[in-house]
Amino acid sequence: MSGYIPVMDRTQITLLPDAIDDYIEADNPVRVIDAFVAALDMEALGFQRAAPADVGRPGYDPRVLLKLYLYGYLNRLRSSRRLERETHRSVEVIWLLGRARPDHKTISDFRALHAKALKGVFREFTLVCQRLELFGKQLVGIDGSKLRAVNAKAESFTPRELRRHLQRIDSRVKEYLATLEAADRADDAAGVPGMPGMPGVGAVQAKLAQLEARRTEYAALLAQLEVSGESQLTRTDPESRRMKVKQGTEVCYNAPIAVDAAHHLIVAADVTNEVTDVPQLAPMAAAAQAALGVEHLEVVADRGYHNGGRVAQCVAAGMTPLVPKPSGATRAASPEFAKERFTYLAADDAYRCPVGAMLPLQFETTERGEVQRYYANAAACAACPLRTACTGQRDPAHGRRIKRGMHEAQLEAMAAALAARPAVHRVRKGLVEHPFGTIKRSDDASYFVLRGLAKVRGEFSLMALAYNLRRAINVRGVPAILTALASALPSPAPA
Repeated sequence: MSGYIPVMDRTQITLLPDAIDDYIEADNPVRVIDAFVAALDMEALGFQRAAPADVGRPGYDPRVLLKLYLYGYLNRLRSSRRLERETHRSVEVIWLLGRARPDHKTISDFRALHAKALKGVFREFTLVCQRLELFGKQLVGIDGSKLRAVNAKAESFTPRELRRHLQRIDSRVKEYLATLEAADRADDAAGVPGMPGMPGVGAVQAKLAQLEARRTEYAALLAQLEVSGESQLTRTDPESRRMKVKQGTEVCYNAPIAVDAAHHLIVAADVTNEVTDVPQLAPMAAAAQAALGVEHLEVVADRGYHNGGRVAQCVAAGMTPLVPKPSGATRAASPEFAKERFTYLAADDAYRCPVGAMLPLQFETTERGEVQRYYANAAACAACPLRTACTGQRDPAHGRRIKRGMHEAQLEAMAAALAARPAVHRVRKGLVEHPFGTIKRSDDASYFVLRGLAKVRGEFSLMALAYNLRRAINVRGVPAILTALASALPSPAPA
């Protein structure tokens, strides 16, 4: 038998039309979205119109719009206009929304207005993952990634750049003024000599006016920076910051996450405009500890999170941080005389150098709010034949000085723990890079579409939730998740 598989005649009239539900398979992910949103307490999460109003024009149920956004972020659709089109042509969306067709303005406003509520929705799904036993609750990895903000680099300024712009403008103004003087001397208003493309004095004066306007603008921006004390200023999205990325610098936000080691699920997610990762270790570790509901937790992060104060906070909270020391943090003329080669003797409150000399405490200072203690022995260093190799200085007056921070004991204990388990740092890379690789590459979410720190936090919650949804479905399957969600639904009221 030959031929093709028969297709349906579009004009054929059927006695009983197919139900929309017939087009959605039992293991379709949209059924998870539908059940998850149905189990949420929208009013407690802070969604507007969680309960319908008694008077006025009816509005869309926030559950409908939340389902649409979860579907969109799960399927690389973040634009409100694209989501609007899907409500007209996607059978999955038509089923999920019950044929509701909100316009793109309504869709866009919903995401912008519910940034805080969207963070709550992300937390609610972590509870679902708890019921599904998807968390190992023993080891989490912490890392951050830079996501581009809605702000061009040309609309970002530093004081140094603004001063350079002002100097360049002053130089150009002088050139144009000299040209006008030359034109006056030549009494030639029809064409300015030596200025190709400049038809006359009027064009030069117009250019001068543009430069003066730009100078006024840049001077105002510089004054604003000097008053605020900030190191940079961005105009389109004032809360974004220029940050270092692999390709140079971009105007970004920094998005840290904490990932459980069992199935690479995100247990905590946030967005900050901090340029470095240093301040994020303790807050993200605490958020992961709270989300997992455990008293003890191992936390692994890269060198960018190494900070004595943050490590001490994690230890005080019952966690075990594992963060390697930054390369180049120990400075010595020879590796044989690195700080790690000096032994701290707690009983004597002194250091013993590699050749056996004792370096007692000399003085204390407060640096960046933390007490720093300095140990030295000028007499022993002056008589030491290895002084030059140790200090890198030829002058005998320059002896070796060792600095010990107030949290040095915790850092030393952490270094010893890392030395005993060198493989844990390699685990970290595979652990935290997996979610970011999926979000930024597979989901095409390497940039934000909203402006402002509060709004991008809500948007990133949607990104992280979409990743967790997909991951949970891949690990447990749709039927198991639907069963877990059904147990969270309130029991129906008796008839």
